[in-house]
Amino acid sequence: MSSAVDEDTAKALNNGRETIGALLSGAQQHLQKVFIVFLVGFVGSFYALRVVVWDFLKATATAKMGQTVAGSTDVITRTPFEVILLQAKIGMVTGVIVAIPALLFFSRKALRRRGYTSAIPISKGYIAGFILMALSLFIAGVVYAYNIFFPYAFGFLAKNAVSAGIKPSYGITEFTEFMALLTLSFGLAAQLPLLMGVLSYTEIVPYETFRDKWRHAVVGIVVFGALFSPPDPFTQVMWAMPMVVLYVFSLGLAKVVTNVRRRGAAKSPGTGTAHVKRRLLQFGGVLAVVALGTTAAVSQGGFGYLRESVYPTFPSWLRPSGTTGLETMVIEHGLLGEIGVGLVVAAGVGFVVLLGYTIHVLQQPVYPRQDDIRRADSHEDVDFETLAVEDIEDVSTQVFRTMSEDQALEYSRQAMYDDDRAKAEAILDRFDTIEEMDDESAAAAGGAAATGAAGSQEDEGGFVASTAAGMLDPFTEDETTEDDIGGYAYDIAFIFNSLTSKVFRIVGLFMVVMGGTFFWLYSGGIKEIFKLFLAQVPRDVLNEVAGKDFDPTAIPDGEYLQSLIEQLDIVVALHPVEVLIFEAKVSALAGLVAALPVILFYAWEPAKERGLVYGDRRTFIIWGGGLLAGFAVGTYLGFFWVAPSIISYLVSDGLRNQMVISYRIKSFFWLVLFTTVGIGFLLNIIVTMALFHVGGIVSYRSMLERWRPVVVGIFVVAAFFSPKGILMMLLFAIPISLTYLLGLAILYVLTAGGRLFGGGGGSAAEPDAEDTGVAATE
Repeated sequence: MSSAVDEDTAKALNNGRETIGALLSGAQQHLQKVFIVFLVGFVGSFYALRVVVWDFLKATATAKMGQTVAGSTDVITRTPFEVILLQAKIGMVTGVIVAIPALLFFSRKALRRRGYTSAIPISKGYIAGFILMALSLFIAGVVYAYNIFFPYAFGFLAKNAVSAGIKPSYGITEFTEFMALLTLSFGLAAQLPLLMGVLSYTEIVPYETFRDKWRHAVVGIVVFGALFSPPDPFTQVMWAMPMVVLYVFSLGLAKVVTNVRRRGAAKSPGTGTAHVKRRLLQFGGVLAVVALGTTAAVSQGGFGYLRESVYPTFPSWLRPSGTTGLETMVIEHGLLGEIGVGLVVAAGVGFVVLLGYTIHVLQQPVYPRQDDIRRADSHEDVDFETLAVEDIEDVSTQVFRTMSEDQALEYSRQAMYDDDRAKAEAILDRFDTIEEMDDESAAAAGGAAATGAAGSQEDEGGFVASTAAGMLDPFTEDETTEDDIGGYAYDIAFIFNSLTSKVFRIVGLFMVVMGGTFFWLYSGGIKEIFKLFLAQVPRDVLNEVAGKDFDPTAIPDGEYLQSLIEQLDIVVALHPVEVLIFEAKVSALAGLVAALPVILFYAWEPAKERGLVYGDRRTFIIWGGGLLAGFAVGTYLGFFWVAPSIISYLVSDGLRNQMVISYRIKSFFWLVLFTTVGIGFLLNIIVTMALFHVGGIVSYRSMLERWRPVVVGIFVVAAFFSPKGILMMLLFAIPISLTYLLGLAILYVLTAGGRLFGGGGGSAAEPDAEDTGVAATE
């Protein structure tokens, strides 16, 4: 049986496991020192949290909030040991982070034996400079997070929650983990370009490794986000996408430093560091000249010249008015301000020059490493544009064996475009020589090898297919054959391929519905739904929840619900992004419901062509209208009757037991959603069963014969998608299963046991006329 992962992935996993083993075995003599470093980080962060960090985090979160929003925002703890356990958890993470450099230092010899060596000599000064720069970048990322990102982000999130009638009562765990995660993210985000650039520059991890293993890097980023971000797919995607973009940017930087050093090493003796230093000195010299020239110009009245002679030539909408920030700096700080202006201008010029140089280098091919062309296994691993004529003979024969004739002609044609005729001839001559050698050897031994390989593949394929067929036998009435397994896969692939031409319409409809729903909810839709729902709850229950301090007689009827929402705090958000996540989930659900009939409509013809379905696909148009009508009727009944009755009972039960009523947003609104839209969903099950029978898609008899697999499938799906535990699974699965059985009973009565109103689908495929004639002849 073939492996679940390909050979390259298995090799990467084995290499990583061996590297970690070498890392730990090399540091085992110094584990006591590593543990001491871990302990210092653990204890230091534990007490720092107790003394200063909690107050600092709360002040940072409320810095940009309005007075009303800040007064409504609380940070709460829900269990006696929550705070101290959280401090211990953060302390352990901090201890691990500060212990990793010590672990790497003590394992440096073991890493060298594994081949992680630098192509250039690394002195202690370089190491000290790298550590200093890494710390500086980490601090810069953290400063940005706490001075800019967090104040504005929490101001926006809390204001959005309050405007929706939801109280931001953030749990201490959710609040701290959210800030800690983003703090770590900003710090690591600042490190990634430096880390990849240094590793590529020193060839400890070559640029080609970062380029070729980008899929593994993306998977690693997603896994890291799943482990350390809040347990929600939307939040994980929000965390992972910027990190993937940052990885791509860092990959470009790694290519720049790699090309600069390798070209310097190829054109001059040594490792290329002298070439890099020369470029850096030239770059720094230009910036120094720009800074000095700008400082001198400012001291000689440069701003006055700009205001009198340059600014008047600008259009009115572009012309600066008043004193600019740089002029204010000069006025307030004198000579230091002039120097500061020079540095700012030099930094701007340096950024533009660096950006242009980076774009120039990225457009060029990657310069090969020494001996790369001898170790390459494929023509994709060799950049022929960077090779000279004499380098063609050094390219391994395996590279040309993986190359087709058209690809060899393309490489030769590219050499001709570069006006290198000798190189073009050398490529074609080498390709023809190796191809002739392979043809001669293939004529002698190719037949036997091909026969053996075919027999092996047939045995393996037969084993896999027969095993899969045997696994499906208990779930079917007839024996499942190997052809069934392959046929199912081909059918599904055929249907998916047929949908590719309609993807734009399907995705467009999904995005329009999801975007419109999200905009409506974000613009106040949640609050309007909340107020409309509370209007259905008996007022005596609401007044009892509000308490004795709330006097409904002193409030006009038009302001009753608004005052009640402000007084109650009945719905709270424990996580900073919980409201946004809820809005996104509901919007995605609405988009999926809108797109599902369209997907089935377009998938009908290919499915019918493969003999999977029968009947008229126009049934899906009626089905779509039936779904809307079913959801509308069910939602009306649930929203105005079922959900208020359930909420009223639950609230009254809590009040009788002297409880403070405060529901989490995802618990409260999902309960409302399930008891409103859920009623519509259950009603649509019966509508769908009736339409499928009438349209000849799935007959009543087929539904009746397969009721056991359907019920089992309902429980399986509920087990996978229910939020928590077996109780929630039962709460989801039992009503759906009972509705399916009720639908069978209703269809039995309306169709006289399946004999009326169509019902021709769902059984065997209808034979063609040609097949019928042949059978009759036989």
